[in-house]
Amino acid sequence: MSEEPDDDPSTPTAAEGSVPESHPRHDSLVARDRLVEGVETGITSVHGLIAHGRGEAFDYLLGERTVDSADRAARAGAASLLAADRPVVSVNGNVAALAPGAVVELAAAVDAAVEVNLFHRSEERVRAVADRLRDHGAEEVLGVDADARVPGLDHDRARVDADGIATADVVLVPLEDGDRAAALDAAGKSEVVIDLNPLSRSARVADVPVVDELSRALRNLTAHAESLADRPSAEVEAIVEEFDPAAALAAAERAMREGGDGPADDHAD
Repeated sequence: MSEEPDDDPSTPTAAEGSVPESHPRHDSLVARDRLVEGVETGITSVHGLIAHGRGEAFDYLLGERTVDSADRAARAGAASLLAADRPVVSVNGNVAALAPGAVVELAAAVDAAVEVNLFHRSEERVRAVADRLRDHGAEEVLGVDADARVPGLDHDRARVDADGIATADVVLVPLEDGDRAAALDAAGKSEVVIDLNPLSRSARVADVPVVDELSRALRNLTAHAESLADRPSAEVEAIVEEFDPAAALAAAERAMREGGDGPADDHAD
């Protein structure tokens, strides 16, 4: 699948616009600028900057590319979302800062609801994230009222929408807190997790762990969803059933430690 630079229609910041496209670190620097802007506008927590830096280190080990195992996982993740009765895409501050347009495109491709869920929650941040998603085409954003809770969690991260994650059967949880991912699993949710760390609790509890950078993973999920949209439901469900999350994580870790598991090719589903 494609590894083109993120085409998210965000208005570039002054700093972002100053990075020449020929710069070998262009995409990485743009992502950093978007996160800094997110902090300045109240979308992203300062803690999110630390989390992003940690994830970027794992992406270096992957060679900043979508490896084959991640592409196969994205295909299974897309199939899982398409086969769901009530799919939901969970969005935190980093996701809203980095790829709001890609989130909206994926949600449309799999007919999923979009819900804001923040670890460091305030009403101002929730509204800011929801507004950013609406600015990028989301017609409805759940999670502003957050009138239900995930069992087994304290703290505001337990708050979810009664019409969203609370009743979802499949949840896409990019860049997720490990405790919350485990609680969603215990609540019976099937999870598609985007996480660059194959050793993280979030990745290891996922039904479909996609070990890839956020923007690349979202684009791949959308491309696979569009490719699979007209396939028979039995075929789509078989893709989900045949996917092996442990093997995907092992392949991702092996790619980081040893290289190999080369870049994903554009191949038909």
